[in-house]
Amino acid sequence: MCDTNTIHIHILQGVSYLSVFLVGLLLNMASLRVFFIKRATWTDTHIFMLNLAAADCALILFLPFRIYDAFQSLPITPFCSFLISTHYINMYASIFTVTAISVHRFLVVKFPFQTRAWRSKKVAVAVCGAIWVMVVMICGVFSDANHPQKLLTCYQRCKEIPLPVGFLAVLEVLGYLLPLLIIVFCSTQTIMVLLKEKDQEETTVEKRNIIGIITANLIVFVVCYTPIHLGFLLKYLAKTNHWETLDWDGFWQVCEWIATTNCFLDSISYYFLLKQFYSKASRSAEVDRGSEIALTTNQTVNTQTYPDNDASYPSLPPCITPPE
Repeated sequence: MCDTNTIHIHILQGVSYLSVFLVGLLLNMASLRVFFIKRATWTDTHIFMLNLAAADCALILFLPFRIYDAFQSLPITPFCSFLISTHYINMYASIFTVTAISVHRFLVVKFPFQTRAWRSKKVAVAVCGAIWVMVVMICGVFSDANHPQKLLTCYQRCKEIPLPVGFLAVLEVLGYLLPLLIIVFCSTQTIMVLLKEKDQEETTVEKRNIIGIITANLIVFVVCYTPIHLGFLLKYLAKTNHWETLDWDGFWQVCEWIATTNCFLDSISYYFLLKQFYSKASRSAEVDRGSEIALTTNQTVNTQTYPDNDASYPSLPPCITPPE
């Protein structure tokens, strides 16, 4: 029989994931609506961001099973192994997609004209496909780590059985440290490029917004995914070194919930900005590559009117200087 404290923890866990499910479902459905309303104007940038939305939505759609398990406890069956694998496949697909977006944004800002040669929707689709293949293969290789016989509950491993060290290394290095280093490098380099550009009155505000968005995205990544990967490591050390006096399970559950909140924090970063982008793009005869770069940095491009022909064209963002 569960004690009162355990029951309260399960109730709190269920309510916490229920809040993530409701907010995440609302925001991600809204963002997908914005995507599909303007399918004709999709670029390679939209493909990456759509892949991110797909990973977040897939994670959200399986949360009701976790909520039910918190209140009623699902039986431990192979379906539990499937639920755990699906949760982490979507989480790491999101991590790798954010990494790809950061690299894409850096290359477009640093080499705005050279990137014309390889930028296409087909390349973006291939990269997104490779991300899903990679995370599914990794999950398949280490599927035995979440075998029903090694589970204490449907979503919790037995305390006495640590993760295989090889699986832990893949999660920590390939799943977190490498993406973190890439995102930090690309984000800081992009900000440096923007800061080195000569300020112009009409672009100063836009440049500040772009830098602020890049910084916010980096902070969200660190805040959401650092605790859970620290938790992976501490849980392994606790089990192998018999640190039984500390409540690692409680700490782990909080870390796991924090990582799950990323599924709706992502949507906040692109939904309203994409909606504004489409609103302005609809007033332009053609959306040029400058607007794609602004979308990559989650910021729309303002338009300016040229008196020579009275036509309105999207202006280049501050990170690009037109060739002389």
